[in-house]
Amino acid sequence: MTRKKISIGKTFVAILALAWLVIAGAPFYFMVASAFKEQFEILTTGVFALPKGIYFDNFAGVIKSQFYKYLMNSTFVVAVSLVLILVTALCAAYPFSRFRFKFNKPLFGLVVAAMAVPIHVTLIPVFQLTQKIHLYDTIFALIGPYTAFNLPISVFILTSFMAEIPKELEESAEIDGCGKYRTFFHIIAPLSKPGLATLAIYNAVNMWNEFSFALVLTQSAKSRTLPLSIWEFQGQYNSNIPMIMAVLTLCALPMIVAFAIGQDKLIKGMMAGAVKG
Repeated sequence: MTRKKISIGKTFVAILALAWLVIAGAPFYFMVASAFKEQFEILTTGVFALPKGIYFDNFAGVIKSQFYKYLMNSTFVVAVSLVLILVTALCAAYPFSRFRFKFNKPLFGLVVAAMAVPIHVTLIPVFQLTQKIHLYDTIFALIGPYTAFNLPISVFILTSFMAEIPKELEESAEIDGCGKYRTFFHIIAPLSKPGLATLAIYNAVNMWNEFSFALVLTQSAKSRTLPLSIWEFQGQYNSNIPMIMAVLTLCALPMIVAFAIGQDKLIKGMMAGAVKG
């Protein structure tokens, strides 16, 4: 009887997983399939119909445009912001998780509270500040907001991750003559790699797809990132849906490759610390 219940439960879970796969995969399939269709083919065939042939002109048109410039801007902004986030979060999470000082909990409470601040509330102040420091309409204008708004959750996650690292490792290092700095760089930081990998993928996806700050803080094509390239192509080609789908496919491809490479570290980072003892 128990085995029968387990079998029914597994079947039910499998059905739900399959249904979720169809729901989540349908938009992706539509995007890729439409990208290989001609301009009016999508209007004369079914929405989810396979393309009649492999039509690469949509991708060629996107690549010949300023797409490469948008791609380089996004790559630079995400890379620099990601390094700043990970280094700062690593340095902040260490004292929060390992030291007990007077303002530990109040300061950590401020970090947690900062996670609740909506980014759209800060658009006008950040826009004014960017103009005053003469960074408006440059890719450097995006690095500050991207770092600031992704830092609180990064510190929170990394602090929880570091708190699960056994303190006996630090005690052994101290007996061997390691100071706090050597312990941090040679023990805590290497053991935090799964958590850092999780944060890297999570933050990279968020910043890669960010639209609001990119729209407000940049104006010319030389400073815009990939999300705005989609917006530009939509205005330029109007209802040329296959062209727009080609842009979306090329924009999503780097994050898909990054996730495929780092998915094992992402899962390890998410599961690390979930079981105590």
